Amino acid sequence: MSFFAPGNATRSDRHRHIYALYELAYTLADVAAAGLFLVGSIMFFYETLQTQAIWCFVIGSAFFALKPTLRLIREFHYLAIGDIDDLARRAEQ
Repeated sequence: MSFFAPGNATRSDRHRHIYALYELAYTLADVAAAGLFLVGSIMFFYETLQTQAIWCFVIGSAFFALKPTLRLIREFHYLAIGDIDDLARRAEQ
């Protein structure tokens, strides 16, 4: 098993479950980042809301940074369970 191999997500039922959970988290981070940037952009039209708009951009940027972090963590998660699944398959043979 290697990092970011297309077949990692379908190696086992456990891999598929992990993939689904991380995709949900990835999508939520994406929606949160986009929403914060949209709201921050609208708030920037009003001088009284510019400080809050900046915070929306900062928090939105953190969500954008979370996205590749989630993908990397997912791959480490696959590696962590990959050895166990391989051992289980060998024991069944």
